[in-house]
Amino acid sequence: MKPAERRLRRELPVVRRHLATSTGLALLGAGLVVGQAALLAGLLADGFAGHGPHPTALAALAAVLTLRALLTWARGTLAQRAAAEAKRALRERLAARLRRTGPRRLAAQRHGGTATLLTRGLDALDPYLTGYLPTMAATAVVPPVVVGWLFGTDWTSALIIVITLPLIPVFGALVGMHTARRTARQWRLLARLGGHFLDVVAGLPTLRAFGREHHQSGVVREMADAHRRATMRTLRVAFLSSLVLETVATLSVALVAVPVGLRLLAGELDLRTALVVLFLAPEAYLPLRAAGAAFHDSAEGVAVAERVFAVLDEEEPAPTRAGGAPVPDGTPVPDGRTAPLRLDGVTVHHPDRAAPALDAVSLTVHPGEHLALVGPSGAGKSTLLALLLGFTTPDAGRVLVGGTDLAALDPDAWLTQVAWVPQRPHLFAASVADNIRLGRPDASDAEVRAAARAACADGFTEALPQGYRTVLGEHGAGLSAGQRQRIALARAFLKDAPILLLDEPTAHLDPESEAAVTRATADLMRGRTAIVVAHRRSLLPHADRIVTVRAGVLDPLVLS
Repeated sequence: MKPAERRLRRELPVVRRHLATSTGLALLGAGLVVGQAALLAGLLADGFAGHGPHPTALAALAAVLTLRALLTWARGTLAQRAAAEAKRALRERLAARLRRTGPRRLAAQRHGGTATLLTRGLDALDPYLTGYLPTMAATAVVPPVVVGWLFGTDWTSALIIVITLPLIPVFGALVGMHTARRTARQWRLLARLGGHFLDVVAGLPTLRAFGREHHQSGVVREMADAHRRATMRTLRVAFLSSLVLETVATLSVALVAVPVGLRLLAGELDLRTALVVLFLAPEAYLPLRAAGAAFHDSAEGVAVAERVFAVLDEEEPAPTRAGGAPVPDGTPVPDGRTAPLRLDGVTVHHPDRAAPALDAVSLTVHPGEHLALVGPSGAGKSTLLALLLGFTTPDAGRVLVGGTDLAALDPDAWLTQVAWVPQRPHLFAASVADNIRLGRPDASDAEVRAAARAACADGFTEALPQGYRTVLGEHGAGLSAGQRQRIALARAFLKDAPILLLDEPTAHLDPESEAAVTRATADLMRGRTAIVVAHRRSLLPHADRIVTVRAGVLDPLVLS
């Protein structure tokens, strides 16, 4: 049993209940199989002896067949319910894990692979939960019951079955190890294909602008062909294993049937006993043959479970105080209107960069102060904002809010006091009003319009076909960069938070849009603590202090 399978059973109560239920149903089914064989053998033996079928025996056989049909229906229904509940539990755990993952770290992952894992990936667990687990439960119960009954009926046949029975799992394991490796590769190719395809679709306008859409079509085609070839290789191995298992099972049954026939002809065995042995011998091998087929069907699900647990086990940095002491929970959040913000010897390293993004940076921002951060791209300005948002944890030093370590504060409670306007704001495929209302979900329509008016976003919004009810495309498709920036400013106006963080709000804008965004930003900064990352000079006159960030340090020569 693989570690992923053990974790599924250990961490998901529904899987344990499903396994216990399947074992109980398999035990009941084994009893019905033995009863059916005994009744049918008795009826046939009486028929060959010239006796008519006894009504009681016929009724009992009909009842056993009905019970077996009901048992099969109940096993399938319960397995489907258990699979649905297990997938729901894993999706919830994955979603919760992704919510706890820092936005910067989450943005560095391939969203297509994550989407594939949450949808098509988890659906691959169905064969494991509905086929493999019930079959394994039957494998553990049915052969011992059948062999035990046969020992009391004809111990010679039972001994042959005991000797030949292990051949099936041995051959199945030899082929199964090879199949597991191929299935893991097949899943990796599928995840890569899904992630790349989503990236291509999202960047299709850019690809068309540079004339690279046909090249990417070829790349997607090659990846799809690689996945197809891997799938076909896996299926070939699965079909081969089925042939091997069926051959071994057939030969094993023949080893039982031939001696029984010879002994029957020699008069050493009565017909009723011979028929019971012939009916029950295939039933002893059947669960093992089915387990071999179910293993190949479920191999992809096990590979997906391994990937799910790998995501859940990814290191999640726990906030600590300087010196590594654990941070207590429940610390009250200071009032952002009166609390200074301070970086105390903060150092931040990004995994993909050798040099630190910030190196022993110390900085104090007083309540109500407007601070502008300037400097070349990659100097660490956005990292500084990410620290204040709580999106990044310092490797050394502390981020203090009114003397309280930011790591000690509840992130959600802290972010209620912060309004963030990123350089490229994300707009959802929802109405303009809903995109603005992201700043405060309970805001009224009048408050949304007032925020848009303050951000100079009312003019173009009211000119849209349905005004504030107009549904935008993905990432705000249909709006210009300046219009999207003003929607983000409207969110900040609506939120009315005491601390304002702006990451190059006028970047990539034409002069007219820049002037509008600058006026709206200046109004938004009034009466708030504001930190602005600025590449252009339009916002610098509205700053009380300008700090240059260069190569992860603050340049004291241009500190004003």
